Amino acid sequence: MKKAKGTVYDLGTGSGILSAWAAPNSNFVYAIEINKSIAKIARSNLKDFDNVEIIIADVTKYSFSKKADVIICEMLDTALIDEEQVPVLNSVRKYLKNSGIIIPCGILNCIEPVQVDTENICYEEDGHPKNRVLGDPNFYSRINFRHHIEETFNESIDIKIRTPGIISGVKITTFTLITEDIICGPTPMLNPPLIIPVERTKVYPNDIINLNLHYKMGGGLESVRATIENIHGEI
Repeated sequence: MKKAKGTVYDLGTGSGILSAWAAPNSNFVYAIEINKSIAKIARSNLKDFDNVEIIIADVTKYSFSKKADVIICEMLDTALIDEEQVPVLNSVRKYLKNSGIIIPCGILNCIEPVQVDTENICYEEDGHPKNRVLGDPNFYSRINFRHHIEETFNESIDIKIRTPGIISGVKITTFTLITEDIICGPTPMLNPPLIIPVERTKVYPNDIINLNLHYKMGGGLESVRATIENIHGEI
């Protein structure tokens, strides 16, 4: 954690591993954790660092006494839907110095049309559910954590079909920008692709699918809606 410096906030510290990496390069680390049992584990793991304070609190309601040089917040989930990254950063960003940085610094979201046999929203893990990609990836969203983020996403997205088949879902893949130069793809433990079922529709090469996608970041998977609004040939 070489970019850690000065005053660091580690939001949702969990077991304290990121605070442990940040502490040797920082003046002081405030490690915030809402769960008392987990905070107890973090306190034990970080007991050898005299520049780390464990704070048991809901970070969205906590008033910091000084501004941070670095905010570490790794409450990540695919498209930021099922974790608290966005509401937490929106509430804490005011405590970041103008010259401060946030780690990770952002995400990229990609969506693809798929043929898949599932009726429920689910994550793709270990090759399941099996799905066949029918079209081009569309990088539909880039989020910079340094700036305020609208929590509700509701947009129409065009997706081009390359392979004939039955579109029955869309797959969202999220890439994490650790820094502007370091991109981390999905893993089974970090942002596995999310498959969202849509109405089964026959498609042909060069068709353009117009998809309405709605979700709330931090709102949970129950906030997700995806509907095909229109299909037309390439213009």
